[in-house]
Amino acid sequence: MAEPGRLTREDVAHVAALARLHLSDAELDLFTGQLAEVLDHASDVASLDLAGVAPTAHAMAVTNVLRPDEVRPGLDRDEVLGQAPSVEDHRFRVPRIPGEAP
Repeated sequence: MAEPGRLTREDVAHVAALARLHLSDAELDLFTGQLAEVLDHASDVASLDLAGVAPTAHAMAVTNVLRPDEVRPGLDRDEVLGQAPSVEDHRFRVPRIPGEAP
């Protein structure tokens, strides 16, 4: 019997069956070892004392590089539409999408 908390080949076979994956014996052996290493590492991380460590989404401080919003006048509609190759009902006229019903 495997030690408590230790991943077994049967565990991996069970999870593979739940995911409807068909694994060969060689793949079961390979993935059992790899998944065990991943879970061991996750266990190591989970056991760290993080008291006093503030949660963060980035390893380094992130500074917003966007400019502040400023209200500015928009483009003149008639001038813009005057430069369009095709206009219909004061809007840009574009070709119909192929395959789309009228």
